[in-house]
Amino acid sequence: MTTTITDIRDQLIQVFNGLRDGTIAAKDAVEVNNTAGKIIATAKAQIAYHALRGEAPNIPFLAAQSVRIAGEGPNLTIASEQKEQKKR
Repeated sequence: MTTTITDIRDQLIQVFNGLRDGTIAAKDAVEVNNTAGKIIATAKAQIAYHALRGEAPNIPFLAAQSVRIAGEGPNLTIASEQKEQKKR
């Protein structure tokens, strides 16, 4: 299984929630966040490299499903959900 940026984000959300509910020690959260930051930094470097060369990179790590968000603020809904709500 290839880890994607979405997987990393989901794991960081779990760490955040673990910090809030006390199931993850701050020291452990720091290590996870540090590692995730380094992984993301390597993807940024790869993107910058390809941009300088005028190339479109193929980075599986960044492959994620596109979801268009409608609205703004704390009550964001996914566009497809918004269409479904209008039908009701």
